[in-house]
Amino acid sequence: MSISDAADAPIETMSGFPPADRFSLSGRRAVIATMHGKERVIAPLLVHSLGLTIEVPTSFDTDRFGTFTREIERTGSQLDAARAKIQAAFDRIPGARVAVASEGSFGPDPVIPFLGLGHELVLLVDRESGLELTGHDATLDTNYAHTIVHDLAAALAFAERVHFADHALIVMGCRGDQPAPDIALRKGIDRADQLEQAVQDVLALAGVAFVETDMRAHLNPTRMRAIGRATADLVRRFRSRCPACAHPGFDVTERVPGLPCEWCGTPTRVIKTDILSCADCGHHTERPAVDRATADPGQCALCNP
Repeated sequence: MSISDAADAPIETMSGFPPADRFSLSGRRAVIATMHGKERVIAPLLVHSLGLTIEVPTSFDTDRFGTFTREIERTGSQLDAARAKIQAAFDRIPGARVAVASEGSFGPDPVIPFLGLGHELVLLVDRESGLELTGHDATLDTNYAHTIVHDLAAALAFAERVHFADHALIVMGCRGDQPAPDIALRKGIDRADQLEQAVQDVLALAGVAFVETDMRAHLNPTRMRAIGRATADLVRRFRSRCPACAHPGFDVTERVPGLPCEWCGTPTRVIKTDILSCADCGHHTERPAVDRATADPGQCALCNP
């Protein structure tokens, strides 16, 4: 299923609600708060699925809210940073009713630390209705990685592993096995000659270089696809309406384990029930999380200790 198909997939809870309501965004003016080309994956979904008219501000600096290369530390959470971008976009285009921003976060997977985990958040704010809604994508499908090198050969070997040159790299100074952009910093490296020159320059300056993937969206196609998936999730949640009040965003807020073992009936850690809730009126309902009544005995602590 494509990202567009996922965004347009039928939502069980939206049946019975007319398309014209106080949350309808068809024909409304929206601004995307980006300087790194994210509109390429965000705008088509918002236009096709929500009917928005899209604008992207020129010379819009989102780096002031934090950079991956550490010159400017992000303050607060991903959501805080996205909200700050939203406000700046509204300040730039005050006639827009809607603003959309995304924020990414990367780090080691909490379960398998040697794997990189990417989490994308896309935030939509409608200042007429007061709606604030997020879409998410969490994935191990990321080239997020770094290495410390003492020679060019090691840098080139790393580059091959992380899909260079379709995906750009960053080379910076290193101090005590930690990145030190104050010593040297080269961003957006997407050619072999640029990489060789940057590594040689930093090695000559510091004797060691910190090489990492450039996670800015316009230079990282894998990340751009994740932003598209997060946008599709936003659209899906927008179309999922509360059965009680029709507010968008009626979605799973809790997953309850306890599906009984097929052999002995003991509750397992397998998810049994999803709880869907409305952030506006508090209405909630439960639904089966899986299409089976029992769990595989292999998941049972008694039958498979």
